[in-house]
Amino acid sequence: MSRRPLPQPNLLPTRIVNIHPTAIIHPHASLDQDVVIGPYAVVGERVRVAKGSRIGAHVVIEGETEIGEACTVFPFASIGTAPQDLKYKGEPTRLTIGRGNTFREYVTLHRGTAQGGGQTRIGDDNLLMAYAHVAHDCVLGNQIVMANAATLGGHVRLGDHAILGGLVGVHQFVHIGAYAIVGGGAIVVQDVPPYVRVAGNHAKLYGLNLIGLKRHDFSMAQIAALKGAYKLLFRSGLTVREGAQRIRAQWGDQEAVESLVRFVEQSERGSCR
Repeated sequence: MSRRPLPQPNLLPTRIVNIHPTAIIHPHASLDQDVVIGPYAVVGERVRVAKGSRIGAHVVIEGETEIGEACTVFPFASIGTAPQDLKYKGEPTRLTIGRGNTFREYVTLHRGTAQGGGQTRIGDDNLLMAYAHVAHDCVLGNQIVMANAATLGGHVRLGDHAILGGLVGVHQFVHIGAYAIVGGGAIVVQDVPPYVRVAGNHAKLYGLNLIGLKRHDFSMAQIAALKGAYKLLFRSGLTVREGAQRIRAQWGDQEAVESLVRFVEQSERGSCR
């Protein structure tokens, strides 16, 4: 009578990856420890998912895409697919995503283009709600919120802590500064300076983002200086150069004020007014 073979020791790496049996994972994809891949997800050959990330059902991840630690991707998101740019001819480009991000249902994130530097970059701890779209060559900072169906054209830059309301549309090459807030449904065709509120079609300035500044522990002195700088830049009738000179003479030691002035001076598309 033959004996059953003894169970063999587990010689696999010590990492633990939970992959649903219906998911399709390319054998060359790189999955770190504690990664979870949900039902019917598709993960391509050149994809890397760092430890602790969760990929939901029916998610598609393609191309040269790197997802940082502890990210959560909800069902039906499309990550790292080819850019919607007629100039794109299949060149190798990248999508790089930092740690702690949450991408809700049907979010779409595209790789870069050769003409735009070859890379779309997303920082850390961002929340992109359902149907949000990040086009090719965009650069997003940290702790950004894009509400439902907010859409970025190609080459857009978002500063840290920026908030975009639902259904916002941002024109390609627009730069939105740190701590700015864009009201729901706005159409943004010019740069949005840091620390301000904008809304409308086309988006216009509506003062400082005072609630956001207070929530992020800006002091009363910093807020007062920003108020003064805002009035000189946007409500005094002075040119940008004249306003900048007066602002620096009065608040030249304020880092936040300097970043506001420098943003407006360097804007290539012109700032919302």
